[in-house]
Amino acid sequence: MLNLHEYQSKGLMQEYDIEVQKFFATDNAENALQLAKELNVPEIVLKAQVHAGGRGKGTFSSGLKSGVHLIPGDQPEKVKDLVEQMIGYNLVTKQTPPDGVTVNKVMVAEALDIARETYFAILMDRESGGPVLVGSPEGGVDIEEVAERSPELIFKEPVDINEGVQDAQLERMATNLGFTGAKHEKAKKEMKQLYELFMGVDASQVEINPFAETPDGRVLCFDAKINFDDNAAFRQQKIFAMRDTAEEDPREVEASKFNLNYIGMDGNIACLVNGAGLAMATMDIIKHHGGEPANFLDCGGGVTEQMVANAFRILTSDQQVEAILVNIFGGIVNCATIASGIVFACREVELQLPLVVRLEGTNVEGGKQILADSKLPIIFAADLDEAAQKAVAAVRK
Repeated sequence: MLNLHEYQSKGLMQEYDIEVQKFFATDNAENALQLAKELNVPEIVLKAQVHAGGRGKGTFSSGLKSGVHLIPGDQPEKVKDLVEQMIGYNLVTKQTPPDGVTVNKVMVAEALDIARETYFAILMDRESGGPVLVGSPEGGVDIEEVAERSPELIFKEPVDINEGVQDAQLERMATNLGFTGAKHEKAKKEMKQLYELFMGVDASQVEINPFAETPDGRVLCFDAKINFDDNAAFRQQKIFAMRDTAEEDPREVEASKFNLNYIGMDGNIACLVNGAGLAMATMDIIKHHGGEPANFLDCGGGVTEQMVANAFRILTSDQQVEAILVNIFGGIVNCATIASGIVFACREVELQLPLVVRLEGTNVEGGKQILADSKLPIIFAADLDEAAQKAVAAVRK
């Protein structure tokens, strides 16, 4: 899944004429000082750019406390001092790994007072079969808490995707969020542009929290979370090129290059499965028999021999893996293709780990024959339960 940094989301909103505070992003202290001077604002907010939340309460490996700092606009030199203690250092928050994540960029932005906070989002809704506007006059807090505590303060407007968002819907939402006078019209305009953004970038969610008004009557999007439909990557190449893989598991990054759905875990039994549901069931039954899955890996219905080889290379790159379980139910997938891929992969990576294989479905006998003819030391299993038991036993030897 594509995650954007705060400065990247704000940049996208600017492209759609959505009002955000003035900001710049940089990766060095000298440039940060110059940008702070160019902002020419009463107060500056400096934010470390990482995907994890809780930045304000985080700690850097440099000793600096907090990844969010307010600086008087007439003291830009303080920005440089702070950035020197941020860039290249790890920031530890409640959402990062224990060692934290390295900060490679910071955002230097205009700090604004907020008079009132609301919540506004647009997301794809299965129930209504299209986009839905969601808003609440209570912003700046977890929206799930509001929904649980005061469900009457959550307002929804399903949108006909063929007709687009209607003025009457924007009117109702702005009213329900408590905007009045000139701010009411400004809120409508911002929400309309946010819908244009949602559709224009193939988003699955655009969440603004807070969607707020300032003491001088401005209506701004202070913070944004934008999720994208991965299936639209082919037509949103500019946006997907913004992906920052520095904070991601390198195995997951590598897997995505080969259209493999991989998520690393903490166990020692690697799994290669076709189908997300079957992959989840495989992990569950490994746990049931006392083992620990090392990953989720769905190779999908269009798997090829080379994809299997790439999957094996990723699985064996994990030093904690002590055995591999291949569980294939061939519907769309031909078991012979998987079997040929297994043989090719085992020889290419010179596999030394125990390998348990369960094949079932299309051309299963052909697949089993390919594996048998390979003379590789494969442990065969008749069903998933047996496969899991044999994989767990293999790591206990």
